[in-house]
Amino acid sequence: MAAAAVSLFSAKSITAIPKLKPFLFDFHVSPPFSLSFAVAANTTTNFTLWSRKPRRNPTAPAAAMLFPQNPVFSDTCAAIISGSIALSVLRLWQETAKRGLFDQKLNRKLVHISIGLVFMLCWPLYSSGYRGAILAAITPGVNIMRMILIGSGLWKDEATVKSMSRCGDYRELLKGPLYYATTITLACAFYWRTSPIAIAAICNLCAGDGFADIVGRQFGGQKLPYNKNKSIAGICIIFPTLDISKRVRRLFSVS
Repeated sequence: MAAAAVSLFSAKSITAIPKLKPFLFDFHVSPPFSLSFAVAANTTTNFTLWSRKPRRNPTAPAAAMLFPQNPVFSDTCAAIISGSIALSVLRLWQETAKRGLFDQKLNRKLVHISIGLVFMLCWPLYSSGYRGAILAAITPGVNIMRMILIGSGLWKDEATVKSMSRCGDYRELLKGPLYYATTITLACAFYWRTSPIAIAAICNLCAGDGFADIVGRQFGGQKLPYNKNKSIAGICIIFPTLDISKRVRRLFSVS
């Protein structure tokens, strides 16, 4: 808004009214809104009625592209790197499940928390356009096919079953793990890193739901009155984890 000032009393009106001659009023209608007047000939008092911070210029999240001069090659390399990182993290939890280092349910939730967040932290490697979104969606999209093949019994992978199932039943992969991979794929393809919806959805899915289950099992003595399978402690831990999406959004943004 262009700056504008409205003078309540012009110079002529002040001269015409002797009693108001020492006073000068000035009201600014552009931010910050202020009211100033002179109570004597050479003194001025200012009052700020309301001040608004300048609105940030909305810009696309910052990209750390590997080869900015060749976006197609850069996005392809980013897909390979992010897929390799996600696979490495998955292999880590498969080994812990195979060696029995953690309880099976806890190991499953550690996979649940880490895979999506680690993959999302690789998003700045991609371009912010539609090509980057599609190439990024390939990694969780491949995982959808894995869940379908393993969950239907067409592909035997005991390490994956142990790390992602509650009771060691391969058919469980057609439920939670399949929905998990599908959500991340859709968030990549349709919203991408330029949208806070995608960031909030993945952060809440991974951190919120994952930590809620872990905390609920440890400290969930008090159950919800309408759902005995859920605890008050587990529900309450979701709210602090919502801050993760805000911090990730700041990480992806430029000032």
